[in-house]
Amino acid sequence: LYGVIAGLTAALLVALNTFSIYYAQEARMYALLALWGVASMWILARILMSQEAVAGARVRKIVLLALPLALINVAGLYTQYAYVYVLLAQGVIVLLWIVSALAGSHKADRPVSMLNTLAIYVTASVIALALFVPWLPVALQQIAIWPNTGQTTPIFESLSVILNWLIFGITSQNASLAVAWLLLLFGLIRIRRGQTWMTLLPVVWVLISIVLFLTQGLFRPNNLKFLLPAQIGIALWLGRGVWVLWQGLSLGDARLNRLKWLPTAWIARLAAIAAALTLVFALYQGLEPLYHDPAYQRADYRAIAARAAAELSPNDVIILNGPNQAEVFDYYYDGVASVYGLPPGLGGNDAQTLAETQAALTGAQAIYAIFWGDAERDPNHVVELTLDHQAYLVDDTWYGDVRLARYLLPGDMSVRDLDVSFEQGIRLIGVRWSDAGTTLAPGDAVLVALEWRAETVQTRQYKVFVQLLYPDGTLATQHDGEPVGNSLPTTARQLGEIIEDHHGLYIPTDAPAGDYTLIVGLYAVDPPYERLLTSEGEDHVEIAQITVR
Repeated sequence: LYGVIAGLTAALLVALNTFSIYYAQEARMYALLALWGVASMWILARILMSQEAVAGARVRKIVLLALPLALINVAGLYTQYAYVYVLLAQGVIVLLWIVSALAGSHKADRPVSMLNTLAIYVTASVIALALFVPWLPVALQQIAIWPNTGQTTPIFESLSVILNWLIFGITSQNASLAVAWLLLLFGLIRIRRGQTWMTLLPVVWVLISIVLFLTQGLFRPNNLKFLLPAQIGIALWLGRGVWVLWQGLSLGDARLNRLKWLPTAWIARLAAIAAALTLVFALYQGLEPLYHDPAYQRADYRAIAARAAAELSPNDVIILNGPNQAEVFDYYYDGVASVYGLPPGLGGNDAQTLAETQAALTGAQAIYAIFWGDAERDPNHVVELTLDHQAYLVDDTWYGDVRLARYLLPGDMSVRDLDVSFEQGIRLIGVRWSDAGTTLAPGDAVLVALEWRAETVQTRQYKVFVQLLYPDGTLATQHDGEPVGNSLPTTARQLGEIIEDHHGLYIPTDAPAGDYTLIVGLYAVDPPYERLLTSEGEDHVEIAQITVR
């Protein structure tokens, strides 16, 4: 489109951009979205640049020439609905091409070749639309209700983040855009007549994508992946800026071409090299944190799926709480446990979500709940609250930005009435635990249900700890958290309110046989670990003896 220098520069900027690298592993959607986007733009440019070749084209040839663009466009639509940004950019580029072609029309056969070229584009669009029609009603419905962030971010802040990601990548921390702006400005300079559409192709590609993205209210880091095709567009724009600067603005002026030996021409070329190297160096610096900073660790669904397949039985349940997890999880998971995507559909119906969550738990023994982006479809946390009230959280583990919470449902439980008063007016009035009078083995779980009553209104937050002590009194395992899965802090409880608080502990797999002690207590969140004392002056309560064989 612009030459070797622009193409190689753009390729290097894409290859080193951590935005592209970060999503390169998502070959089933977002990397594929970028591929279809750049492939379609390349084919469109080839079509628009080939007027002379299609001047005498017949209908059959027009259809054959249109097929590659049509098939790639329909593949893009089926891959991700954000591909519509690319399609709209294509339409604007074709309009610019028409204006540019009409303004420069001088050959007798130019109108015929223009019509044939336009016919190729229209035919490609019609074929793509026809192939997408079966899915079009669903696509329109989902695009219309595409959930936005619900938050208003200042436009300049949004643009700053978007441009930093597109130019420097996701690890960019407010990198200077000065050199990039310089190259983008040079990239707007037309150095050949009749090529306005070629000059503006990457500009339209980028601007249409960003404007539509912001207009839909989609701005947030997790949604910026919709702009991956535009990242290639801005790399091409920057590459063109390097090319224009390298040419010294003289390619279209024969008088200036004769002066290329002058120092000014070499200064321009050195400036082009310096600008390109500045961008490359900034991109190179972004690679280190991408590969080594835990903040950029990707969600490891493969590890979660492998763990679930190894540990869960047919009576167990996996709950995917968040949007679009099923596609990637099902790709890796081939276990026997049932998998439920909750909330159903796009969420928003809390009563239905509650009913389906309760139904999923019926007959289950262990539950793996995988949380990612759950606030978007389950803003009231119906799924997690249902699990916290009906099951027992044993542990949760982060796999990148995805959280795996493991819950168990109890069988028979031992019951003990208590009346233990802690400082600050907190009273423990009952306890249940899951040994049911039997011995347990290493690796088994102890499930504990505590009944608390608020004797006074609390002004400080406290965490509950449940610990299992070895026969010698040292710590074997524990579970800490604010009441009811951290969902009901002590400061939120009403005077006299009674709550049931669930905790789960796994006995260590190397635990020796013997009699273990189960204890309960509370400590302050701030300052941390300041334990509350009972009326007897103890900082914990012994609630049961557990025999491990």
